[in-house]
Amino acid sequence: MGAISYYIFYGVNWIITLLPLPVLYLFSDFLYLILYYIVSYRRKVVAENLKNSFPEKTDKELKTIEKKFYHHLADLIVETFKATHLSKKSQKKRITYSNLEIIDRLREEKRDIIAVLGHYNNWEWPTLLPYYLNYKTVIVYKPLQNKYFNSFVNNHRSEYGIILTPTSQVIREIINSRKNKINTFSVFISDQIPAKGDIKYWTTFLNQDTAVYTGAGKIASKYDMAIVFMHIQKVKRGYYNINMELLYDHTDGLSENAITETHVKRLEEIIKENPENWIWSHRRWKHKKPVDNG
Repeated sequence: MGAISYYIFYGVNWIITLLPLPVLYLFSDFLYLILYYIVSYRRKVVAENLKNSFPEKTDKELKTIEKKFYHHLADLIVETFKATHLSKKSQKKRITYSNLEIIDRLREEKRDIIAVLGHYNNWEWPTLLPYYLNYKTVIVYKPLQNKYFNSFVNNHRSEYGIILTPTSQVIREIINSRKNKINTFSVFISDQIPAKGDIKYWTTFLNQDTAVYTGAGKIASKYDMAIVFMHIQKVKRGYYNINMELLYDHTDGLSENAITETHVKRLEEIIKENPENWIWSHRRWKHKKPVDNG
């Protein structure tokens, strides 16, 4: 998408998302019909991912999850665009937090924290994290290929003080903060797909051989950082709760693979509880584990 097309999109989106969420959810209901029945957006990918992940489920059960996922996806698209006009007051009402006492204790102990989460429920809305955590909050991200959309997304994410750091620079960000006696809360998305040349570790995730990043575990172990899982729960349509789950108080001496296994398995447990709320349309398993002929 070029600059002119992007600015037309931005202007139209800006005007439409002035509408209240209840009205936008009517658009979402219509968008679901388009995505599922008309354009069949990645339906083969979704069906294959679900079948391979839940071989014990019947075709009817898988179809139910599939349809619920597309409803969720339509809501997520609408909510992501609505972020342009999601005020601080509205975010405080729609996103609540639990177990913040864990964060309070670690902050009092002057500890650095690594937080992990997946593409589960709405991970784009909680831009007020620094307000609730009272931490220097760093989001570790992979820049989008389209520079205009990259700017659109990042402007929203950083609106209330979140610092966006590319994966290649996160260690520098943590070290510089430590030199200035500033503790960090660094957020990693745990289910991103590594480039083929970056794969260093395979695990079993949702019944399949899965390549995963180990960076969060590697950094945590090196600097003895606490590990927290951010469990984003859907309370009801347009309302979420983020539960802070302490996975590790200290990580010194632990291997990056052991840490990775722990947070990946926690994400797997959460997905199995409400599978429709994970992003099944991603080609998560496009890389195949090499066959060991030894």
